[in-house]
Amino acid sequence: MRMRTLELTVGAFMLAGLLALVFLALRVSGLSADSGEDTYRIKAKFENIGGLTVRAKVTMAGVVIGRVANIYLDREDFVGVVEMDVYKSVNNLSTDSSASILTAGVLGEKYIGITVGAEEENLKEGDEIVDTQSAMVLEDLVAKFVVGKVSEGGSAEDAPKDDASE
Repeated sequence: MRMRTLELTVGAFMLAGLLALVFLALRVSGLSADSGEDTYRIKAKFENIGGLTVRAKVTMAGVVIGRVANIYLDREDFVGVVEMDVYKSVNNLSTDSSASILTAGVLGEKYIGITVGAEEENLKEGDEIVDTQSAMVLEDLVAKFVVGKVSEGGSAEDAPKDDASE
């Protein structure tokens, strides 16, 4: 009888651990159940979406106010178009609001941050945020840094050498 109780306890512990792993996987991947809140769709165009994905967060002042619903290429302007579902409870985004693609941490997930403008007219279903800032791509920043360092001193051969390298 004691052995059976031990086996049931271990089984219950393993089941709880497995459920915790599934819960964490869903939370990290963004597949968790939506809040079920009503939304309205707005869009924004970006020169470079830099790894932004569907279901990424849309935030304002650090608070999640929606999710990215769709991403596609505008074949006329050759820019990325991001459609966002914003909660209807946040119905006071002005028409001159701006949207930026931001990164959580150094190499973390991409999300959209919205900054509210000063206009009195608000965005409605289907409207577009015109003022946008594209994602910063780490590879582009590194390339600019390397090229900038080499071009500052002329050529790489003209750059001062360390005493340790001689």
